[in-house]
Amino acid sequence: MQTERPGTFMIQPAIDHTHVFLGATAIIASEPMKRLLEVVERVARSNANVLINGESGSGKEMIARAVHDYSPRREKPWVDLSCAALPEHLLESELFGHERGAFTGAESAKPGLFELANRGTIFLDEIGELDPRMQVKLLRVLDGVPYYRLGGVKKVTTDVRVVAATNRDLERAVAEGRFRGDLYHRLSQFVLVVPPLRQRPEDAVALAHHFLAQQDPNLSFGPGAMAMLESHCWPGNIRELRNTIIQAAVMARGREVQASDIHIRPAMAALRAALEAPAPSLAPAVFHNGDSPMHTEHVNLNHMERRMIYEALRTTGGHQQRAAVKLGISRRTLSRKLKLYESEQMEAVI
Repeated sequence: MQTERPGTFMIQPAIDHTHVFLGATAIIASEPMKRLLEVVERVARSNANVLINGESGSGKEMIARAVHDYSPRREKPWVDLSCAALPEHLLESELFGHERGAFTGAESAKPGLFELANRGTIFLDEIGELDPRMQVKLLRVLDGVPYYRLGGVKKVTTDVRVVAATNRDLERAVAEGRFRGDLYHRLSQFVLVVPPLRQRPEDAVALAHHFLAQQDPNLSFGPGAMAMLESHCWPGNIRELRNTIIQAAVMARGREVQASDIHIRPAMAALRAALEAPAPSLAPAVFHNGDSPMHTEHVNLNHMERRMIYEALRTTGGHQQRAAVKLGISRRTLSRKLKLYESEQMEAVI
């Protein structure tokens, strides 16, 4: 049995944090996620459409599966689709189906996902990527209006609960005219927010143990390795954590995963943590590369922070929400930092 060190979150073997939703395993150890799951159970009993917000890789699909699994529709179909995975003309065919000869290559009739999900749940991931024309079509279906398959002459009526997910700020998209307000309100009859992994350290540790056991049940984490995992802010959330553990399991030479086996960028973690700090002044930091510490007393993190923010804004074309997601911080934090830089520039001019 692993012993608990002060300031760490070690997992006791007797505690089972495992949940299974539609055959997929979820590890939930933190209080924020336990509270979220309690809300999910209540929401699931209704027929309300659900919009799930959260960073990429934070577990939105698992929450969507839980909504279906806890609902009276659990014995009915579960159908999922990423709205960003297909071009517009194929997306319409996937959602609403087509008849034979409706377009080149349509050699036979095909029911759409709404038909396949009849009396069940359809999960539309990355709903913020939906183009305006498809937004109109989806809105009509959500309003209960029968629709035609592509090339069809007979209307189709379905009874489907819609669960959608996005890492975009849809309210801002509505304000900017990039997303229909009526569709947003139709989708968001109930909104669930999945917190990022950096706000759920208990989940990060529990997931790390889970992923390690999947790779090799005989392996365990050494103290240094666990300290590295706990100190990282996981901007890539669960996907980044899973990849890190898989790589560590491959690199481990003994029966314990050591700090040198874990390949993450602690300097970047410290920088992102600094972005979330309320005070503009940043203290000197200690960076580690594997098990080789490099002590620095005069590293200008403030300058690095500013460069990192401006680079993210450059690569996203100035889109603040996308830049915030890329940086692994909230949009509010990004806005606060930009206002700080603007005021500093004004003071320099004066």
